[in-house]
Amino acid sequence: MRGLRLVSALMLSALILAGCAGTAAPSPTATTAAKPAAATTAPAALTSPAATKAPAATTASPAAPTAAAKPAATSPVAPTEGSSSKELMVFAAASLTESFNEMATGFSAKAGGAKVTYNFGGSNQLRAQIEQGARADVFASANETEMNTLVKAGLVTATPSTFAKNRLVVITPKANPGKIEKLQDLAREGLKIVAAGPNVPVGGYMLQMLDKMSTDPAYDAGFKEKFMKNVISQETDVKQVVAKVQLGEGDAGVVYSTDVTTKVAPDVRMIEVPDAYNVIAQYPIAPTRDAKEKELGQAFVQYLLSNDGQQVMKKYNFAPAR
Repeated sequence: MRGLRLVSALMLSALILAGCAGTAAPSPTATTAAKPAAATTAPAALTSPAATKAPAATTASPAAPTAAAKPAATSPVAPTEGSSSKELMVFAAASLTESFNEMATGFSAKAGGAKVTYNFGGSNQLRAQIEQGARADVFASANETEMNTLVKAGLVTATPSTFAKNRLVVITPKANPGKIEKLQDLAREGLKIVAAGPNVPVGGYMLQMLDKMSTDPAYDAGFKEKFMKNVISQETDVKQVVAKVQLGEGDAGVVYSTDVTTKVAPDVRMIEVPDAYNVIAQYPIAPTRDAKEKELGQAFVQYLLSNDGQQVMKKYNFAPAR
């Protein structure tokens, strides 16, 4: 009996073990099938063509600067083909404003489109700026004094060329509030005269004119002193004298004949100064020693002296240099 029970127990244990083995077997199969499949799919996404394209875009990006750099490499060639990239700096007397502005157009066309930049002002101021190191390729003065100062200082080494001449006139506002009819009236007490400073070329010429008048019996004794007592301001350049007379801030002013332009003429009256008292202004020009554009500066001087340049000066009533 006991043997029978032992056999039954063994058979029951065997059945239980077989059942456990049968239940566990499918579990490894399911785990193995599911996990490898998922793992295989995930790496496939990392090595997809989209991931491969990203580095390709990075490679193309550096190529863009290489293509853009080509114009920069060829840009220095432009000055060789023409002067379009060059800029000429010209310091010029204020009385040259209108004529030189027109001159720039013709010269630029001859010089391959070179840009001309002007600094207009009193010649004495321009000379001082050059002495202080201001960049100027060319200096055009309304007198020889300022040019000679730069030559003596070694700041102009080329021989200056006289390119134009000018003469003095007296202007009054159109309404003529000072009732000035002749030059002798300028010494009448109570007038308001606008003048340029004595160091400005036109101011220096004016003083020479007064000296000549004072020696002539046709003018009152002490004419120069009386004239100077009527001076209410001394301007830094001739254009300021013109502007103040135009605006009626003075009864009269001494300027160049060329300052009575077509734009100014409707606002003023002009009284000629006879040759016996007049002072002929000489206009010299030269490249500077420290010119950045030496060749272009010399070309500008040559153009100004040429027939084309002289025709422009004549148009604005400058007398020819020779």
